[in-house]
Amino acid sequence: MSFHLAGMDEQFILRVPPSVAERINRLLSENASSSEDKSLDLEFSEDGRTGTFVIGNDRFPASVLDLPCVVESYKTYDDSALVKTADVGQMILVRESGEASPDVVEYRHGLTPPMRDARKRRFRREPDLNPELVQRVEKDLVNIMSGGTVENLDILDTNFSIVSLVIIFGYCW
Repeated sequence: MSFHLAGMDEQFILRVPPSVAERINRLLSENASSSEDKSLDLEFSEDGRTGTFVIGNDRFPASVLDLPCVVESYKTYDDSALVKTADVGQMILVRESGEASPDVVEYRHGLTPPMRDARKRRFRREPDLNPELVQRVEKDLVNIMSGGTVENLDILDTNFSIVSLVIIFGYCW
């Protein structure tokens, strides 16, 4: 299920090598008809995580990576009031042709230097869980929810007693 909030844009971070960044700056600052890089294009394969970034006649490999935390994006109309436009959670990483493709779907670092190695330094480590234990607990929960009982359960006999305490004028009797 997906939904789109009114007024919210869909945004992402585009991280490119310095040589490509210079070409994009030239394309955006000059008249497009005078530049040899007249077009920008981004194509993705069927998996939605890998693709190709095209500028002019050059093609660069690209990957969609999840950021370690959500970044809010703002814009302003009057240089004083900021309006939130989107929550950015993904980055498109464009690489040079010879560079290796990342083997993970989550980018290890944030966007700024303080967020370097953010997952390791800032967030709690995921607990080491035994998959068999998790499956057994899930099965037991399903049994309990359907009105059954837990399998292999040791029941201990417990005794309890009710103690009455009467408090009158601050004294216990």
